Amino acid sequence: MGRRLTPHRTALLAGLTVVPLSLTLCSCGTGTGARALPTAAEAPKLTTVDTNPHDRSRLRRGGTLNVAIAQFSSQWSPIQTDGGESSTISVTKPLLPTFFRSDAAGTQTVNPAYLQDARSELKDGRQTVTWTLNPKAVWSDGTPITWRDIEANWRALNGKDPAYRASSSTGFELVSAVERGKDDFQAVMTFERPFSEWQSMFNGAANAPLLPASRIATPELFNTSYLNAIPVTAGPFKVERLDRATQTVTLVADPAWWGDQPLLDRIVFRAMVPNTMAAAFAKGEVDLFNNGPDVAGYQIIKSTKGAAVRRAGGPDFRQFTLNSRSPALTDPAVRQALFQAINRDAITRSDLNGLDWPTVTLNNHLLVADQNAYRDNSLGLSRYDPDDAVRKLEAAGWKLDGDVRKKDGRELNLRMVIPAGVTQAQNEASVATRMLKDVGVKVTTVTAEANEFFDRYVNRRDFDIAAYSLLGTPFPASGNRANFVQNGGTNHSQAGSPAVDTALDRAAAATDAATAFEAINQADGELWKVAGVLPLYQRPQLYGARANLANIGAQGLSDIVWENVGFEK
Repeated sequence: MGRRLTPHRTALLAGLTVVPLSLTLCSCGTGTGARALPTAAEAPKLTTVDTNPHDRSRLRRGGTLNVAIAQFSSQWSPIQTDGGESSTISVTKPLLPTFFRSDAAGTQTVNPAYLQDARSELKDGRQTVTWTLNPKAVWSDGTPITWRDIEANWRALNGKDPAYRASSSTGFELVSAVERGKDDFQAVMTFERPFSEWQSMFNGAANAPLLPASRIATPELFNTSYLNAIPVTAGPFKVERLDRATQTVTLVADPAWWGDQPLLDRIVFRAMVPNTMAAAFAKGEVDLFNNGPDVAGYQIIKSTKGAAVRRAGGPDFRQFTLNSRSPALTDPAVRQALFQAINRDAITRSDLNGLDWPTVTLNNHLLVADQNAYRDNSLGLSRYDPDDAVRKLEAAGWKLDGDVRKKDGRELNLRMVIPAGVTQAQNEASVATRMLKDVGVKVTTVTAEANEFFDRYVNRRDFDIAAYSLLGTPFPASGNRANFVQNGGTNHSQAGSPAVDTALDRAAAATDAATAFEAINQADGELWKVAGVLPLYQRPQLYGARANLANIGAQGLSDIVWENVGFEK
């Protein structure tokens, strides 16, 4: 569930401009070979936010917010490869520094709690970013946040030492040096090559917060400091209790916080099986939960007194990940055949029926349907074509023997791993199993406990096919890179190619939107060829919320300002 995984109007000075790649509605045509954009009736609501916005002065102080999450994690560092799961990210966002704020269109502004200024310029022909920190900002152990923290994060995330098991090295691998600026509260970062999406660094909406140097300075510290613990924080909230027995994480307002004081006294994150969240919400046990495309949950929210459905679009999508290192799936032609054997239209209609949400399949890995420059680059691989799937399987040596194909005496029997309690995944596995059976592919479904789906299976690449959601960010190039480049920290399919890497690098370095979007579409075309991830449809952001809960809900591309979250008076 992590598409690095999930905004810009800062001080942009001479030399470099940020490419406006935010998800914006476009009624224009697309280039040669492009798929026509959906009509307004088809297109999901995208650059919207539905959070019941209120000024702080209109909200009451105090109270506890109960939030449902899908997993009680073991790795609580969101920048470590095993921490890129949505529950971990949700829990740590009120706790860790984020240098920027994101709005509905993905526009970035400096977060003054941590940053006084951030500027990019050319010096001696190289991009230089100067980060000027807020000297009031401190870690929960009393240590000031300084340039040393930025330096330590760069050393851990630049990819030079694989012992640091980083979720993503995007951007950091382009940095040649981080040096002290005018004082300890300024860092000067020099890039080897231009990086247009530099504001994705240390950015909460991009799921890339800053962590303390004291806890990540060595590979052992980086990989273990936040294992079953959240030892150091620097946010409006701090950890009161991490309780595996009750599957809860309790945060309290931090009296040492130097910014606007949080309105809430407490936030309690409660891990529960996803298809039980709606019932817990109806009983008053949780105040906010991510319903996603669950039809039964949607109906419960609508029928619950004092509740509201918060809905928005975003860069998230349901998908199947195919493990390219599995013995039966090492041939990309076989993976392409599976793509064509699955009727994505039928799955999409089945998943979304009853949600008042457009049933439009997604034909791009990096852009969603009403985003600027969206087009279908699949060369037919997105089309349901079981006959061509059969031809590809036959050509790859998988011959039908009874009902199942065999090669060298081995059955084409694939393990599809799905998380328990996720209705969509159960439905997708059932429908896909029938479709693949029609072309001689046997599928055995493994249902993993919610807390084990990522930790035991996906992160360990112990599956043939896995069904889950990829959650995007406002940065189409850098936010996707770790999921799709070769050896990317969250590339669970392990498929990739030099052509994918090169195209994504070109997109991240582009100085104008047209160049960036063309490179993004080139990368997408290569991703269809390597056939590691099969997009299904844009995942609706549908949340159940108490009607009097303000400044939080379906965020779209925006991020949550946790100190402003509260209940109406």
